[in-house]
Amino acid sequence: MNARDNLTQLLTPRNETDDQIDLYIYGDIVSSWWGAWTREDTYPTAIKDFIQKAAGKRINMHINSGGGSVFAGMAIYNLLKNYEGEVVTYIDGQAASIASVIALAGDRIIMRTGSAIMIHKPAYCLWGAYNADDFRHMADDLDEIQRAIMQVYRENKAKDADEAEIEEMVNAETWMISDEAVKYFDRIEVETVQAVAMAKSDFIAHYAREIPPQFAQGKLDDEDTTEARAQREREIDIIEMEGRK
Repeated sequence: MNARDNLTQLLTPRNETDDQIDLYIYGDIVSSWWGAWTREDTYPTAIKDFIQKAAGKRINMHINSGGGSVFAGMAIYNLLKNYEGEVVTYIDGQAASIASVIALAGDRIIMRTGSAIMIHKPAYCLWGAYNADDFRHMADDLDEIQRAIMQVYRENKAKDADEAEIEEMVNAETWMISDEAVKYFDRIEVETVQAVAMAKSDFIAHYAREIPPQFAQGKLDDEDTTEARAQREREIDIIEMEGRK
């Protein structure tokens, strides 16, 4: 078994019946399996493979994610939005940042007790040296990316919600529990059950400015990070050995 097979197995349909299956998005949203540092991280190719296996059955999508890559999230949103079967979103803990976009792919969106949606401006994570022109160009790019995100929010806003107000909330970075979210987004239902209140996420720890205590995130601890990186190094070694055969 190669490394990619090992990772895609994590999205094997769970609790499958004749007419429905469960999908769990409980980690960060990344572009590909190379960026999946923990077993909970999700990427578009894995969702595509999951959808093919689902074959029209109802997907119960459970979300507890701090977000991640904007365009990976957009790809996942569009894959699920155009799925031939019904998609029911369950926000078990948080649908933050680009995970809020993915949540809106559901034909129904059920927010559980203590769960929240967080919307905010897109951001870059930078390493290296950049001049003033580079930063101006990046700012322009981020404004355009925000317009792409607003297209999804506009498409899924509640009938009486004001798009300009939603964008103000994006600019301010806004957390919403279910009672607030129903005012701004369509198809949201409130369910009173025990919810998962925290997800471990590198992304949310870096980018959210103010996190309510009940949704507080921590970066991966040293032990988890070391284990994940060691596992990735083993996977790369396997790939390189396979390539030399």
